[in-house]
Amino acid sequence: MFQIHPLPAAAFSCLNDLSEEELAERAIQIHVSDGSFPCRVSLADATAGERVFLLNFEHQPHGTPYRASHAIFVRENAQESRPEPGVIPQSIASRLLSVRAFNRQHEIIDADVVEGTHAAELISAFFANPDTGYIHLHFARRGCFAAKVTRAGR
Repeated sequence: MFQIHPLPAAAFSCLNDLSEEELAERAIQIHVSDGSFPCRVSLADATAGERVFLLNFEHQPHGTPYRASHAIFVRENAQESRPEPGVIPQSIASRLLSVRAFNRQHEIIDADVVEGTHAAELISAFFANPDTGYIHLHFARRGCFAAKVTRAGR
């Protein structure tokens, strides 16, 4: 069994209080959703007309060659999701995914591309390898980080 983790709402709540000028100084853009902007905190697509922040996020901060950051969307006033173990939120399941398994040294040990509707099987297969420490999901078409996955209970 696995657990999908949202990004913590507290890490982005300060954005709600910044002016457009302050956001721009931090290279953060404001967009109005057309209904297809996946929030990494709520793990849901922002509704049409809703404001979202587009910002760079370091999803792999460890000091290895795999250290990485990329653009993500976060809804204004985002509420943190709490998916049940073994459940892949619709905003992730509805997209083509790049699934990357990392060991405890934060190195990629396996990877594949899969339709989100079949991601659970691939995640389970990657966690069958005892060397897999965690998994990152990315939206394959744009390369953006979607969520971290751990074994349930960790």
